[in-house]
Amino acid sequence: MRTLPQPIGVPERRSADRFLWWLALSERRSLLWSGTATGAFMVCGVLISAALGAALDSGLVRGDMGALLTWFGVLSALVVAVVALVPVSHRADCFNWYASAYRTIQAVTEHSVRMGPTLTRRLPSGEVVAVGTEDIDRIGDFYEAAGQILSSLVAVAAVSALMLTSHATFGLVVLVAVPLIMAGMVPLLRLFSRRHEHQRDRQAELTTLATDLVAGLRVLRGVGGERTVDHRYRTASQRVRAAAMRVGWADAALNAVRELLPGLLLVGIVWYGARLALAGEITVGQLVAFYGYTGTLSAAVRHLIHALSLLVSARVAAGRVVRVLGLEHDHPDPEHPAREPAAPCDLHDPGSGVTIGAHGTTGVVCADPADATAIAERLGRYRDEEGADAVLVDTSTGRAVRLRDLPRARVRRRVLLASNDAHLFSGTLRDELSPGPGVSDERLAEVVRAAHADDVVRQSAAGLDALLTERGREYSGGQQQRLRLARALALDPEVLLLVEPASAVDAHSEAAIAAQLPVERAGRATGLVTTSPLLLDHTDRVQFVEEGRLVAEGAHRELLAASPRYAATVLRAVPTEGKT
Repeated sequence: MRTLPQPIGVPERRSADRFLWWLALSERRSLLWSGTATGAFMVCGVLISAALGAALDSGLVRGDMGALLTWFGVLSALVVAVVALVPVSHRADCFNWYASAYRTIQAVTEHSVRMGPTLTRRLPSGEVVAVGTEDIDRIGDFYEAAGQILSSLVAVAAVSALMLTSHATFGLVVLVAVPLIMAGMVPLLRLFSRRHEHQRDRQAELTTLATDLVAGLRVLRGVGGERTVDHRYRTASQRVRAAAMRVGWADAALNAVRELLPGLLLVGIVWYGARLALAGEITVGQLVAFYGYTGTLSAAVRHLIHALSLLVSARVAAGRVVRVLGLEHDHPDPEHPAREPAAPCDLHDPGSGVTIGAHGTTGVVCADPADATAIAERLGRYRDEEGADAVLVDTSTGRAVRLRDLPRARVRRRVLLASNDAHLFSGTLRDELSPGPGVSDERLAEVVRAAHADDVVRQSAAGLDALLTERGREYSGGQQQRLRLARALALDPEVLLLVEPASAVDAHSEAAIAAQLPVERAGRATGLVTTSPLLLDHTDRVQFVEEGRLVAEGAHRELLAASPRYAATVLRAVPTEGKT
Protein backbone atom coordinates (compact mmCIF):
# COMPACT_ATOMS: atom_id res chain seq x y z
CA MET A 1 0.00 0.00 0.00
CA ARG A 2 1.42 3.40 -1.02
CA THR A 3 0.56 6.49 0.96
CA LEU A 4 -0.48 9.55 -1.02
CA PRO A 5 0.64 12.23 -1.55
CA GLN A 6 4.10 11.20 -2.74
CA PRO A 7 7.07 13.59 -3.25
CA ILE A 8 6.40 15.01 -6.69
CA GLY A 9 9.89 15.93 -7.88
CA VAL A 10 10.36 18.72 -10.43
CA PRO A 11 7.36 18.99 -12.79
CA GLU A 12 7.93 19.52 -16.50
CA ARG A 13 6.44 22.84 -17.61
CA ARG A 14 7.73 23.40 -21.16
CA SER A 15 4.67 21.96 -22.91
CA ALA A 16 1.53 19.92 -22.29
CA ASP A 17 3.02 16.82 -23.94
CA ARG A 18 6.18 17.06 -21.83
CA PHE A 19 4.09 17.43 -18.68
CA LEU A 20 2.06 14.32 -19.52
CA TRP A 21 5.29 12.44 -20.28
CA TRP A 22 6.72 13.57 -16.93
CA LEU A 23 3.62 12.18 -15.19
CA ALA A 24 3.99 8.91 -17.11
CA LEU A 25 7.64 8.57 -16.09
CA SER A 26 6.79 9.42 -12.48
CA GLU A 27 4.21 6.61 -12.37
CA ARG A 28 5.84 4.26 -14.87
CA ARG A 29 5.79 1.26 -12.53
CA SER A 30 2.10 1.58 -11.81
CA LEU A 31 1.28 2.23 -15.48
CA LEU A 32 3.34 -0.79 -16.54
CA TRP A 33 1.64 -2.93 -13.90
CA SER A 34 -1.79 -1.74 -15.06
CA GLY A 35 -0.96 -2.42 -18.72
CA THR A 36 0.42 -5.86 -17.88
CA ALA A 37 -2.62 -6.85 -15.79
CA THR A 38 -5.11 -5.58 -18.38
CA GLY A 39 -3.06 -7.11 -21.19
CA ALA A 40 -3.03 -10.46 -19.43
CA PHE A 41 -6.80 -10.18 -19.03
CA MET A 42 -7.29 -9.60 -22.77
CA VAL A 43 -4.78 -12.31 -23.76
CA CYS A 44 -6.69 -14.75 -21.56
CA GLY A 45 -9.82 -13.82 -23.54
CA VAL A 46 -7.97 -14.56 -26.77
CA LEU A 47 -6.74 -17.88 -25.39
CA ILE A 48 -10.29 -18.82 -24.34
CA SER A 49 -11.40 -18.36 -27.97
CA ALA A 50 -8.41 -20.37 -29.21
CA ALA A 51 -9.05 -23.16 -26.67
CA LEU A 52 -12.76 -23.30 -27.51
CA GLY A 53 -11.98 -23.60 -31.24
CA ALA A 54 -9.37 -26.27 -30.62
CA ALA A 55 -11.80 -28.19 -28.39
CA LEU A 56 -14.44 -28.25 -31.13
CA ASP A 57 -11.89 -29.60 -33.63
CA SER A 58 -10.65 -32.29 -31.21
CA GLY A 59 -12.26 -35.57 -30.27
CA LEU A 60 -14.76 -33.68 -28.09
CA VAL A 61 -17.49 -33.92 -30.73
CA ARG A 62 -17.07 -37.69 -30.87
CA GLY A 63 -17.83 -38.07 -27.18
CA ASP A 64 -14.24 -38.48 -25.97
CA MET A 65 -14.52 -38.10 -22.18
CA GLY A 66 -10.77 -37.57 -21.76
CA ALA A 67 -10.82 -34.70 -24.25
CA LEU A 68 -13.90 -33.25 -22.55
CA LEU A 69 -12.21 -33.20 -19.13
CA THR A 70 -8.98 -31.83 -20.57
CA TRP A 71 -10.60 -28.89 -22.35
CA PHE A 72 -12.93 -28.29 -19.41
CA GLY A 73 -9.87 -27.94 -17.19
CA VAL A 74 -8.12 -25.62 -19.67
CA LEU A 75 -11.16 -23.37 -20.09
CA SER A 76 -11.83 -23.34 -16.33
CA ALA A 77 -8.23 -22.29 -15.62
CA LEU A 78 -8.44 -19.49 -18.16
CA VAL A 79 -11.78 -18.27 -16.75
CA VAL A 80 -10.36 -18.30 -13.20
CA ALA A 81 -7.37 -16.29 -14.42
CA VAL A 82 -9.69 -13.75 -16.07
CA VAL A 83 -11.77 -13.39 -12.89
CA ALA A 84 -8.63 -12.99 -10.75
CA LEU A 85 -7.20 -10.33 -13.06
CA VAL A 86 -10.32 -8.12 -12.97
CA PRO A 87 -9.79 -6.64 -9.45
CA VAL A 88 -6.01 -6.43 -9.97
CA SER A 89 -6.45 -4.46 -13.18
CA HIS A 90 -9.17 -2.24 -11.71
CA ARG A 91 -7.10 -1.43 -8.64
CA ALA A 92 -4.12 -0.48 -10.80
CA ASP A 93 -6.31 1.76 -12.98
CA CYS A 94 -7.77 3.50 -9.92
CA PHE A 95 -4.31 4.04 -8.45
CA ASN A 96 -3.16 5.59 -11.72
CA TRP A 97 -6.05 8.06 -11.55
CA TYR A 98 -5.30 9.10 -7.99
CA ALA A 99 -1.54 9.23 -8.47
CA SER A 100 -1.64 11.38 -11.60
CA ALA A 101 -4.44 13.67 -10.43
CA TYR A 102 -2.95 14.30 -7.00
CA ARG A 103 0.58 14.67 -8.33
CA THR A 104 -0.81 17.35 -10.66
CA ILE A 105 -2.71 19.18 -7.94
CA GLN A 106 0.33 18.99 -5.64
CA ALA A 107 2.48 20.58 -8.33
CA VAL A 108 -0.08 23.34 -8.97
CA THR A 109 -0.70 23.97 -5.27
CA GLU A 110 2.99 24.14 -4.35
CA HIS A 111 3.67 26.52 -7.23
CA SER A 112 0.63 28.63 -6.32
CA VAL A 113 1.88 28.94 -2.74
CA ARG A 114 5.29 30.04 -3.99
CA MET A 115 3.70 32.56 -6.36
CA GLY A 116 1.51 34.15 -3.69
CA PRO A 117 -0.28 37.32 -4.87
CA THR A 118 1.55 37.13 -8.19
CA LEU A 119 -0.71 34.26 -9.24
CA THR A 120 -3.97 36.21 -9.05
CA ARG A 121 -2.35 39.18 -10.78
CA ARG A 122 -1.24 37.01 -13.71
CA LEU A 123 -4.21 34.65 -14.04
CA PRO A 124 -7.97 35.00 -13.44
CA SER A 125 -9.09 33.25 -10.27
CA GLY A 126 -11.48 31.08 -12.28
CA GLU A 127 -8.57 29.69 -14.30
CA VAL A 128 -6.84 28.50 -11.14
CA VAL A 129 -10.07 27.04 -9.73
CA ALA A 130 -10.77 25.17 -12.97
CA VAL A 131 -7.29 23.65 -12.93
CA GLY A 132 -7.91 22.29 -9.44
CA THR A 133 -11.33 20.88 -10.28
CA GLU A 134 -11.96 20.01 -13.93
CA ASP A 135 -8.45 19.66 -15.32
CA ILE A 136 -7.16 17.17 -12.77
CA ASP A 137 -10.18 14.99 -13.56
CA ARG A 138 -9.29 15.00 -17.26
CA ILE A 139 -5.68 14.12 -16.57
CA GLY A 140 -6.69 11.41 -14.09
CA ASP A 141 -9.19 9.92 -16.57
CA PHE A 142 -6.49 9.55 -19.21
CA TYR A 143 -4.02 7.80 -16.93
CA GLU A 144 -6.77 5.56 -15.59
CA ALA A 145 -7.25 4.35 -19.17
CA ALA A 146 -3.57 4.54 -20.13
CA GLY A 147 -3.02 0.89 -19.22
CA GLN A 148 -5.54 -0.03 -21.91
CA ILE A 149 -3.19 1.30 -24.60
CA LEU A 150 -0.52 -1.29 -23.82
CA SER A 151 -3.07 -4.05 -23.25
CA SER A 152 -4.89 -3.29 -26.51
CA LEU A 153 -1.66 -3.35 -28.50
CA VAL A 154 -0.77 -6.68 -26.88
CA ALA A 155 -4.22 -8.06 -27.72
CA VAL A 156 -3.98 -6.90 -31.35
CA ALA A 157 -0.54 -8.50 -31.66
CA ALA A 158 -1.78 -11.79 -30.15
CA VAL A 159 -4.87 -11.94 -32.39
CA SER A 160 -2.81 -11.09 -35.49
CA ALA A 161 -0.27 -13.81 -34.67
CA LEU A 162 -2.94 -16.47 -34.10
CA MET A 163 -4.83 -15.51 -37.24
CA LEU A 164 -1.66 -15.46 -39.34
CA THR A 165 -0.72 -18.95 -38.19
CA SER A 166 -4.25 -20.23 -38.85
CA HIS A 167 -5.04 -18.31 -42.03
CA ALA A 168 -2.69 -15.76 -43.60
CA THR A 169 -5.50 -13.68 -45.13
CA PHE A 170 -7.21 -13.18 -41.79
CA GLY A 171 -3.98 -12.12 -40.17
CA LEU A 172 -3.22 -9.62 -42.93
CA VAL A 173 -6.77 -8.19 -42.66
CA VAL A 174 -6.21 -7.49 -38.98
CA LEU A 175 -2.75 -5.98 -39.50
CA VAL A 176 -4.12 -3.61 -42.17
CA ALA A 177 -7.58 -2.84 -40.76
CA VAL A 178 -6.54 -1.67 -37.28
CA PRO A 179 -4.15 1.10 -38.48
CA LEU A 180 -6.76 2.21 -41.05
CA ILE A 181 -9.41 2.46 -38.35
CA MET A 182 -7.09 4.51 -36.11
CA ALA A 183 -6.16 6.80 -39.02
CA GLY A 184 -9.84 7.34 -39.78
CA MET A 185 -10.35 8.68 -36.26
CA VAL A 186 -7.74 11.47 -36.60
CA PRO A 187 -10.04 14.13 -38.18
CA LEU A 188 -12.66 13.58 -35.49
CA LEU A 189 -10.03 13.71 -32.75
CA ARG A 190 -8.74 17.04 -34.07
CA LEU A 191 -12.27 18.47 -34.16
CA PHE A 192 -12.90 17.20 -30.65
CA SER A 193 -9.65 18.76 -29.45
CA ARG A 194 -10.47 22.21 -30.87
CA ARG A 195 -13.99 22.22 -29.46
CA HIS A 196 -12.88 20.94 -26.08
CA GLU A 197 -10.24 23.67 -25.77
CA HIS A 198 -12.79 26.33 -26.70
CA GLN A 199 -15.23 24.98 -24.13
CA ARG A 200 -12.50 24.91 -21.49
CA ASP A 201 -11.73 28.61 -22.11
CA ARG A 202 -15.39 29.57 -21.76
CA GLN A 203 -15.69 27.48 -18.58
CA ALA A 204 -12.71 29.28 -17.00
CA GLU A 205 -14.25 32.66 -17.85
CA LEU A 206 -17.55 31.63 -16.27
CA THR A 207 -15.80 30.36 -13.14
CA THR A 208 -13.93 33.66 -12.83
CA LEU A 209 -17.18 35.59 -13.18
CA ALA A 210 -18.87 33.41 -10.56
CA THR A 211 -15.95 33.84 -8.15
CA ASP A 212 -16.02 37.61 -8.54
CA LEU A 213 -19.79 37.63 -8.16
CA VAL A 214 -19.74 35.72 -4.87
CA ALA A 215 -16.87 37.84 -3.51
CA GLY A 216 -18.66 41.11 -4.32
CA LEU A 217 -22.26 40.07 -3.68
CA ARG A 218 -22.83 42.47 -0.78
CA VAL A 219 -21.39 45.41 -2.69
CA LEU A 220 -23.48 44.58 -5.74
CA ARG A 221 -26.63 44.50 -3.65
CA GLY A 222 -25.69 47.81 -2.10
CA VAL A 223 -25.35 49.57 -5.45
CA GLY A 224 -28.18 47.72 -7.18
CA GLY A 225 -25.98 45.88 -9.66
CA GLU A 226 -27.54 42.44 -9.31
CA ARG A 227 -29.48 42.61 -12.59
CA THR A 228 -26.48 43.68 -14.65
CA VAL A 229 -24.26 40.95 -13.24
CA ASP A 230 -27.07 38.42 -13.52
CA HIS A 231 -27.39 39.24 -17.23
CA ARG A 232 -23.63 38.92 -17.72
CA TYR A 233 -23.58 35.58 -15.91
CA ARG A 234 -26.52 34.25 -17.91
CA THR A 235 -24.85 35.29 -21.17
CA ALA A 236 -21.55 33.69 -20.20
CA SER A 237 -23.36 30.57 -19.01
CA GLN A 238 -25.12 30.24 -22.36
CA ARG A 239 -21.76 30.52 -24.14
CA VAL A 240 -20.42 27.69 -21.99
CA ARG A 241 -23.57 25.66 -22.69
CA ALA A 242 -23.25 26.17 -26.44
CA ALA A 243 -19.56 25.23 -26.34
CA ALA A 244 -20.36 22.14 -24.27
CA MET A 245 -23.06 21.14 -26.75
CA ARG A 246 -20.53 21.35 -29.60
CA VAL A 247 -18.12 19.23 -27.57
CA GLY A 248 -20.96 16.78 -26.91
CA TRP A 249 -21.76 16.45 -30.62
CA ALA A 250 -18.10 15.82 -31.43
CA ASP A 251 -17.84 13.30 -28.59
CA ALA A 252 -21.03 11.55 -29.73
CA ALA A 253 -19.66 11.29 -33.27
CA LEU A 254 -16.41 9.95 -31.88
CA ASN A 255 -18.23 7.32 -29.82
CA ALA A 256 -20.44 6.36 -32.76
CA VAL A 257 -17.45 5.84 -35.04
CA ARG A 258 -15.67 4.01 -32.24
CA GLU A 259 -18.49 1.45 -32.23
CA LEU A 260 -19.15 1.48 -35.98
CA LEU A 261 -15.69 0.76 -37.39
CA PRO A 262 -14.81 -2.19 -35.10
CA GLY A 263 -18.35 -3.48 -35.66
CA LEU A 264 -17.88 -3.40 -39.42
CA LEU A 265 -14.57 -5.20 -38.98
CA LEU A 266 -16.32 -7.87 -36.89
CA VAL A 267 -19.10 -8.35 -39.47
CA GLY A 268 -16.60 -8.52 -42.32
CA ILE A 269 -14.38 -11.11 -40.64
CA VAL A 270 -17.35 -13.30 -39.62
CA TRP A 271 -18.82 -13.09 -43.13
CA TYR A 272 -15.50 -13.96 -44.74
CA GLY A 273 -14.85 -16.71 -42.22
CA ALA A 274 -18.27 -18.27 -42.80
CA ARG A 275 -17.59 -18.39 -46.56
CA LEU A 276 -14.23 -20.07 -45.93
CA ALA A 277 -15.86 -22.58 -43.56
CA LEU A 278 -18.54 -23.43 -46.12
CA ALA A 279 -15.82 -23.87 -48.73
CA GLY A 280 -13.93 -26.20 -46.37
CA GLU A 281 -10.84 -23.98 -46.15
CA ILE A 282 -11.18 -23.63 -42.38
CA THR A 283 -12.79 -25.83 -39.75
CA VAL A 284 -15.83 -24.99 -37.61
CA GLY A 285 -13.54 -24.70 -34.61
CA GLN A 286 -11.37 -22.17 -36.41
CA LEU A 287 -14.48 -20.16 -37.39
CA VAL A 288 -15.62 -20.06 -33.75
CA ALA A 289 -12.11 -19.09 -32.64
CA PHE A 290 -11.94 -16.33 -35.28
CA TYR A 291 -15.28 -14.98 -34.08
CA GLY A 292 -13.90 -14.83 -30.52
CA TYR A 293 -10.68 -13.23 -31.77
CA THR A 294 -12.64 -10.57 -33.62
CA GLY A 295 -14.71 -9.79 -30.52
CA THR A 296 -11.53 -9.26 -28.52
CA LEU A 297 -10.06 -7.27 -31.40
CA SER A 298 -13.10 -4.99 -31.52
CA ALA A 299 -12.84 -4.36 -27.79
CA ALA A 300 -9.12 -3.59 -28.14
CA VAL A 301 -9.77 -1.07 -30.94
CA ARG A 302 -12.53 0.59 -28.91
CA HIS A 303 -10.18 0.86 -25.93
CA LEU A 304 -7.51 2.44 -28.10
CA ILE A 305 -9.90 5.01 -29.55
CA HIS A 306 -11.31 5.76 -26.08
CA ALA A 307 -7.80 6.26 -24.70
CA LEU A 308 -6.95 8.60 -27.58
CA SER A 309 -10.06 10.71 -26.97
CA LEU A 310 -9.10 10.94 -23.28
CA LEU A 311 -5.58 11.92 -24.37
CA VAL A 312 -7.05 14.85 -26.31
CA SER A 313 -8.88 16.08 -23.21
CA ALA A 314 -5.79 15.49 -21.05
CA ARG A 315 -3.60 17.54 -23.42
CA VAL A 316 -6.00 20.47 -23.17
CA ALA A 317 -6.00 20.18 -19.37
CA ALA A 318 -2.23 19.77 -19.21
CA GLY A 319 -1.84 22.91 -21.30
CA ARG A 320 -3.70 24.84 -18.58
CA VAL A 321 -1.59 23.25 -15.87
CA VAL A 322 1.62 24.15 -17.70
CA ARG A 323 0.36 27.72 -18.05
CA VAL A 324 0.12 27.97 -14.26
CA LEU A 325 3.45 26.22 -13.65
CA GLY A 326 5.18 28.45 -16.21
CA LEU A 327 4.35 31.67 -14.36
CA GLU A 328 7.33 33.49 -12.88
CA HIS A 329 7.18 35.31 -9.56
CA ASP A 330 7.10 39.11 -9.61
CA HIS A 331 9.99 39.04 -7.14
CA PRO A 332 12.31 36.24 -8.30
CA ASP A 333 15.14 34.88 -6.19
CA PRO A 334 18.59 36.27 -7.02
CA GLU A 335 20.90 34.10 -9.10
CA HIS A 336 23.71 34.72 -6.61
CA PRO A 337 22.22 35.35 -3.14
CA ALA A 338 24.10 37.67 -0.80
CA ARG A 339 25.34 36.58 2.58
CA GLU A 340 22.65 37.22 5.17
CA PRO A 341 23.33 39.82 7.84
CA ALA A 342 23.29 38.48 11.37
CA ALA A 343 20.38 39.35 13.63
CA PRO A 344 19.43 41.74 15.09
CA CYS A 345 18.95 44.05 12.09
CA ASP A 346 17.31 47.36 11.36
CA LEU A 347 14.94 47.36 8.37
CA HIS A 348 15.43 50.47 6.27
CA ASP A 349 13.41 51.82 3.31
CA PRO A 350 15.65 54.14 1.24
CA GLY A 351 12.69 55.30 -0.83
CA SER A 352 11.09 57.09 2.12
CA GLY A 353 13.83 57.15 4.75
CA VAL A 354 11.79 55.05 7.19
CA THR A 355 13.73 52.70 9.47
CA ILE A 356 12.23 50.00 11.68
CA GLY A 357 14.63 49.69 14.60
CA ALA A 358 15.97 46.29 15.61
CA HIS A 359 14.84 46.79 19.20
CA GLY A 360 11.48 48.31 20.07
CA THR A 361 8.31 49.43 18.37
CA THR A 362 8.35 52.02 15.59
CA GLY A 363 5.24 53.79 14.41
CA VAL A 364 4.99 54.88 10.76
CA VAL A 365 2.41 57.57 9.99
CA CYS A 366 1.73 58.64 6.40
CA ALA A 367 -0.30 61.66 5.42
CA ASP A 368 -1.26 59.82 2.21
CA PRO A 369 -2.60 56.24 2.62
CA ALA A 370 -1.01 55.33 -0.74
CA ASP A 371 2.41 56.09 0.76
CA ALA A 372 1.64 53.78 3.69
CA THR A 373 0.82 50.93 1.31
CA ALA A 374 3.96 51.50 -0.79
CA ILE A 375 6.27 51.67 2.23
CA ALA A 376 4.79 48.55 3.83
CA GLU A 377 5.09 46.59 0.57
CA ARG A 378 8.69 47.68 0.04
CA LEU A 379 9.63 46.80 3.62
CA GLY A 380 8.05 43.35 3.21
CA ARG A 381 9.49 42.91 -0.31
CA TYR A 382 6.11 42.76 -1.96
CA ARG A 383 7.16 45.64 -4.20
CA ASP A 384 10.54 46.10 -5.89
CA GLU A 385 11.53 49.59 -7.01
CA GLU A 386 14.94 50.15 -8.51
CA GLY A 387 16.97 52.37 -6.20
CA ALA A 388 14.37 52.15 -3.43
CA ASP A 389 14.72 48.52 -2.31
CA ALA A 390 14.44 47.92 1.43
CA VAL A 391 17.60 46.74 3.18
CA LEU A 392 18.47 44.82 6.34
CA VAL A 393 21.22 46.58 8.28
CA ASP A 394 23.34 44.61 10.73
CA THR A 395 23.30 46.70 13.92
CA SER A 396 26.72 45.44 15.05
CA THR A 397 28.69 45.96 11.81
CA GLY A 398 26.53 48.39 9.85
CA ARG A 399 26.57 46.03 6.84
CA ALA A 400 23.48 46.52 4.66
CA VAL A 401 21.95 43.89 2.35
CA ARG A 402 19.06 44.54 -0.01
CA LEU A 403 16.05 42.28 0.48
CA ARG A 404 16.03 41.53 -3.25
CA ASP A 405 19.56 40.09 -2.89
CA LEU A 406 18.32 37.44 -0.42
CA PRO A 407 16.26 34.33 -1.22
CA ARG A 408 12.59 35.16 -0.98
CA ALA A 409 11.98 32.34 1.52
CA ARG A 410 14.61 33.77 3.87
CA VAL A 411 13.06 37.23 3.66
CA ARG A 412 9.65 35.79 4.51
CA ARG A 413 11.08 34.01 7.56
CA ARG A 414 12.75 37.15 8.88
CA VAL A 415 10.23 39.82 7.89
CA LEU A 416 6.48 39.35 8.23
CA LEU A 417 4.05 41.85 6.73
CA ALA A 418 0.64 41.37 8.37
CA SER A 419 -2.15 43.29 6.64
CA ASN A 420 -5.92 43.20 6.99
CA ASP A 421 -6.47 41.27 3.77
CA ALA A 422 -4.65 38.21 5.14
CA HIS A 423 -6.70 35.05 4.67
CA LEU A 424 -8.24 33.00 7.48
CA PHE A 425 -8.44 29.34 6.51
CA SER A 426 -10.93 26.71 7.57
CA GLY A 427 -10.03 24.30 10.36
CA THR A 428 -9.66 24.50 14.12
CA LEU A 429 -8.64 27.73 15.80
CA ARG A 430 -5.61 25.93 17.21
CA ASP A 431 -4.34 24.97 13.75
CA GLU A 432 -5.09 28.39 12.32
CA LEU A 433 -3.27 30.30 15.04
CA SER A 434 -0.29 27.93 15.11
CA PRO A 435 2.36 28.87 12.50
CA GLY A 436 3.83 25.39 12.74
CA PRO A 437 4.04 22.24 14.86
CA GLY A 438 5.27 22.43 18.42
CA VAL A 439 3.41 25.58 19.51
CA SER A 440 2.14 24.93 23.01
CA ASP A 441 -1.27 25.90 24.34
CA GLU A 442 0.48 28.21 26.81
CA ARG A 443 2.14 30.11 23.96
CA LEU A 444 -1.13 30.32 22.06
CA ALA A 445 -2.82 31.67 25.17
CA GLU A 446 -0.15 34.38 25.41
CA VAL A 447 -0.59 35.62 21.83
CA VAL A 448 -4.38 35.43 22.10
CA ARG A 449 -4.18 37.56 25.22
CA ALA A 450 -1.79 40.03 23.54
CA ALA A 451 -4.22 40.37 20.62
CA HIS A 452 -7.11 40.78 23.09
CA ALA A 453 -8.85 37.82 21.43
CA ASP A 454 -9.70 35.90 24.61
CA ASP A 455 -13.41 36.52 24.12
CA VAL A 456 -13.20 35.17 20.55
CA VAL A 457 -11.72 31.90 21.80
CA ARG A 458 -14.22 31.68 24.67
CA GLN A 459 -17.10 32.28 22.27
CA SER A 460 -17.23 28.54 21.67
CA ALA A 461 -17.26 25.87 24.36
CA ALA A 462 -14.62 24.02 22.32
CA GLY A 463 -12.12 26.86 22.83
CA LEU A 464 -9.08 26.44 20.60
CA ASP A 465 -10.66 23.31 19.13
CA ALA A 466 -13.58 25.32 17.73
CA LEU A 467 -14.01 24.95 13.98
CA LEU A 468 -13.28 27.99 11.86
CA THR A 469 -15.05 28.32 8.52
CA GLU A 470 -13.28 29.74 5.48
CA ARG A 471 -12.32 33.40 6.01
CA GLY A 472 -13.75 33.15 9.54
CA ARG A 473 -17.16 34.28 8.35
CA GLU A 474 -18.81 33.37 11.66
CA TYR A 475 -16.83 36.16 13.35
CA SER A 476 -17.19 39.91 13.02
CA GLY A 477 -14.61 42.05 11.25
CA GLY A 478 -13.03 43.09 14.53
CA GLN A 479 -12.84 39.51 15.78
CA GLN A 480 -11.22 38.37 12.53
CA GLN A 481 -8.68 41.17 12.82
CA ARG A 482 -7.71 40.11 16.32
CA LEU A 483 -7.34 36.49 15.21
CA ARG A 484 -5.05 37.57 12.37
CA LEU A 485 -2.99 39.60 14.85
CA ALA A 486 -2.69 36.62 17.21
CA ARG A 487 -1.50 34.42 14.34
CA ALA A 488 1.14 36.97 13.34
CA LEU A 489 2.38 37.22 16.93
CA ALA A 490 2.55 33.44 17.24
CA LEU A 491 4.93 33.31 14.27
CA ASP A 492 7.29 35.58 16.23
CA PRO A 493 9.40 36.88 13.31
CA GLU A 494 12.55 38.94 13.69
CA VAL A 495 10.74 41.92 12.10
CA LEU A 496 6.96 42.27 12.30
CA LEU A 497 5.18 44.89 10.20
CA LEU A 498 1.57 45.49 11.20
CA VAL A 499 -0.67 47.56 8.94
CA GLU A 500 -3.56 49.12 10.88
CA PRO A 501 -3.86 46.09 13.20
CA ALA A 502 -6.76 47.57 15.21
CA SER A 503 -8.75 49.50 12.61
CA ALA A 504 -11.88 47.34 12.98
CA VAL A 505 -12.00 46.93 16.78
CA ASP A 506 -13.66 49.03 19.44
CA ALA A 507 -11.77 51.60 21.50
CA HIS A 508 -11.48 49.32 24.53
CA SER A 509 -9.94 46.50 22.49
CA GLU A 510 -7.68 48.95 20.68
CA ALA A 511 -6.35 50.29 23.95
CA ALA A 512 -5.73 46.77 25.27
CA ILE A 513 -3.87 45.79 22.07
CA ALA A 514 -1.81 48.99 22.21
CA ALA A 515 -0.69 48.20 25.75
CA GLN A 516 0.08 44.51 25.12
CA LEU A 517 1.94 44.74 21.79
CA PRO A 518 5.19 46.33 23.09
CA VAL A 519 5.28 43.80 25.94
CA GLU A 520 4.74 40.83 23.62
CA ARG A 521 7.31 42.09 21.09
CA ALA A 522 9.93 43.26 23.59
CA GLY A 523 13.47 43.06 22.20
CA ARG A 524 12.39 42.54 18.60
CA ALA A 525 11.68 44.89 15.70
CA THR A 526 8.05 45.88 15.28
CA GLY A 527 6.68 48.39 12.79
CA LEU A 528 3.18 49.81 13.17
CA VAL A 529 1.93 51.43 9.97
CA THR A 530 -1.06 53.25 11.43
CA THR A 531 -2.68 56.56 12.28
CA SER A 532 -4.22 55.30 15.53
CA PRO A 533 -3.30 57.64 18.44
CA LEU A 534 -3.83 54.80 20.92
CA LEU A 535 -1.31 52.54 19.18
CA LEU A 536 1.17 55.34 18.49
CA ASP A 537 1.15 56.43 22.12
CA HIS A 538 2.74 53.07 23.08
CA THR A 539 5.53 53.12 20.48
CA ASP A 540 9.16 53.91 21.21
CA ARG A 541 9.28 56.41 18.37
CA VAL A 542 7.16 57.58 15.46
CA GLN A 543 8.25 58.48 11.93
CA PHE A 544 6.00 60.84 9.94
CA VAL A 545 5.99 60.56 6.15
CA GLU A 546 4.62 63.27 3.88
CA GLU A 547 4.72 63.19 0.07
CA GLY A 548 6.62 59.92 0.25
CA ARG A 549 9.51 61.16 2.41
CA LEU A 550 10.30 61.11 6.13
CA VAL A 551 9.78 64.66 7.43
CA ALA A 552 9.60 64.25 11.20
CA GLU A 553 10.59 61.75 13.88
CA GLY A 554 10.15 61.52 17.64
CA ALA A 555 7.82 60.38 20.37
CA HIS A 556 4.11 60.49 19.61
CA ARG A 557 3.28 63.24 22.12
CA GLU A 558 6.28 65.29 21.03
CA LEU A 559 5.18 65.20 17.40
CA LEU A 560 1.63 66.13 18.36
CA ALA A 561 2.98 69.30 19.94
CA ALA A 562 5.65 70.11 17.36
CA SER A 563 4.02 69.15 14.03
CA PRO A 564 0.51 70.39 13.18
CA ARG A 565 0.54 68.27 10.02
CA TYR A 566 1.23 65.15 12.07
CA ALA A 567 -1.48 66.10 14.55
CA ALA A 568 -3.93 66.65 11.74
CA THR A 569 -3.15 63.22 10.30
CA VAL A 570 -3.55 61.21 13.50
CA LEU A 571 -6.35 63.30 15.07
CA ARG A 572 -8.27 63.73 11.78
CA ALA A 573 -8.24 67.49 12.31
CA VAL A 574 -7.75 70.34 9.85
CA PRO A 575 -4.38 72.06 10.48
CA THR A 576 -4.24 75.78 11.01
CA GLU A 577 -3.48 77.44 7.67
CA GLY A 578 0.07 78.63 7.31
CA LYS A 579 1.52 76.34 9.99
CA THR A 580 3.76 73.34 9.27
